[in-house]
Formats: sequence, C-alpha cells, structure tokens
Amino acid sequence: MQVLVTGGAGFIGSNYVRSLLRGDYPAFAGAEVVVLDLLTYAGTLTNLEGCSPRFVQGDIRDPEVVAQVMAGTDVVVHFAAESHVDRSITGAADFVSTNVVGTQVLLQAALEEGVDRFVHVSTDEVYGSIDEGSWPETHPLEPNSPYSASKASSDLLARSYHRTHGLPVCITRCSNNYGPHQFPEKVIPLFVSNLLDGKKVPLYGDGQNVRDWLHVDDHCLGIQLVAEKGRDGEVYNIGGGTELTNRDLTYRLLEAVGAGEEMIEPVADRKGHDRRYSVDWSKIAGELGYAPRVDFADGLAKTVAWYRDNRTWWEPLKPA
Repeated sequence: MQVLVTGGAGFIGSNYVRSLLRGDYPAFAGAEVVVLDLLTYAGTLTNLEGCSPRFVQGDIRDPEVVAQVMAGTDVVVHFAAESHVDRSITGAADFVSTNVVGTQVLLQAALEEGVDRFVHVSTDEVYGSIDEGSWPETHPLEPNSPYSASKASSDLLARSYHRTHGLPVCITRCSNNYGPHQFPEKVIPLFVSNLLDGKKVPLYGDGQNVRDWLHVDDHCLGIQLVAEKGRDGEVYNIGGGTELTNRDLTYRLLEAVGAGEEMIEPVADRKGHDRRYSVDWSKIAGELGYAPRVDFADGLAKTVAWYRDNRTWWEPLKPA
C-alpha cells in the first residue's frame, strides 16, 4: 500500500505521518508513506524528525509534480492548505490558489491514477457561525472568511469528483486543533510562547467567541477511521467535545504558565469574526466508532509543557 500525504510537514499532517509510521494504525501497517509538501512558512522538516517517509518538496498546484507522486498511490490524505484566517483577510489570493486550484489538481491526478480512497481534510469553519446547537454534516455551507470560503470551495470540488466521476472521496471537517508542533501564529502556541517570553497575549474583542477544542491525536484518529472505513462521497465531522470561550482558554493558559491577568492585551476584534463553532460528530461516532481519547485538561498541560521544552523548535518560527 502507498499512502500519499499532502502537507505532511505541517502541524496536523506531520502528526498523522508520525502516527502512521509508528504503527498506531494497524490497517495501514507496512504502508509506504509519501509526503508532498512545499515547505512554506508553516511546514518544516523538523516536524518529520524521527520518522522516514519518502519526502518530495513540491506544490500541489503543479500537475507534473502531483502526477509523479500520485503514481502507485492507493490512498491520498490531503492536508495541504493555507489555513490562517488573519492571513486570508490581508491577502486572499494564495488561499484561493492553493486550497481550490491545488485541490482540483490533486483530485484530477487521483482520478487518473485510480486511487482507492481520497480523504479531503477540511474544517468546521465552512459552516459559518452558530449561536446554539451543533452543525450536522448536512448543514449549508456559509463561510465568512476568505480562508473558510476557499476550504468550502475545495469541499465542493471534492464532492463533485465523487458525484461526476465516481472518485472514492470522503471529506472530514474538524473543530479547532491543538497539540505539539503547531505553528506559533495559532492561538494556543502563540499565547504560550508569548507568555514564556514574558510578552502579553492579544485577546480579540470581548473574548467571548466559542470554539470546540480537539487534540491533534484525536483528529488524526478520526481521519484514519475515515480512510479505512468511511463511505464514499460522505462528509464526517470530527469534534473534540470541549467548548470554551477564548477568554476561558486564555485564563487556562495563564494559569498553566503561572502568569497573571495583567498579561492580557485586548485588541480590536477580527473582521467577520465567527462567534461560535460547534460540530455534531455523532455520525462518525455511530458509523466508525470514533470518540476523542485525550482529556482536554491533560492534553493542554502536555501541550504547554512541549512548548516549554522545545524552544529550539518554535523560536526560529516567530518574528523578531
């Protein structure tokens, strides 16, 4: 079996690759793992230290490169994406090009190669914002940022390749991930690294925006279950089961590093800031047996400890 992992040098992709090569997923035991990654700012080979996939540096928008790495592939797990909302607000072009065009290039190559499964990794942000309750997979897509709009577009392309061509595609939509190796522009590693350096943390608006937190190990477990047993053409939400306001999360991080409330710096709210995300993940639980395993308090404590112990990883990634 050959598994192609796009974006496999990034945060979630590298965690999936390490877990796969470590033997955490017996159904894929012995698989040859090929990682395709452009190594933009958020991808680094240090994330793959200690494991040995076949690595190809290349762009998912390049049909020649994609055709080369797709040859002989049985399963595609597609993580590669521009993913930071703030960056998409100041410059949307790379998000549209990478997330939409790049996904189409991959889908076409997978179709021509005749792959057995294409897992397209997406986000709960494609649903928009929800005041109460949780989104099922059938909820209309109502993205509110250029990032989430580009991901929604790529979801629809993936669906179309299944409906039009019969490509065995599954789509996953996850809630907010956290864990080791997350690029320090995201809220948890940004806040932790700032606090470890004695810097204040920027809290958007009133801090009452709500997110559901999902440990990266649980996310990758859900993806693997979909890769193994998901039904072709289906969407699966993957949630963590811990909803917190951004202010509550900030206070937990302050406590974890022994800092006080004076380290919070209120900043103007993000444009189009979604108020609340919440996915209904009963479908993947019922069909595939998914359940998050990492307790949030324990996972957060271990994540903070990892950043405390791995300055040499994140210090070069933060602007001076």
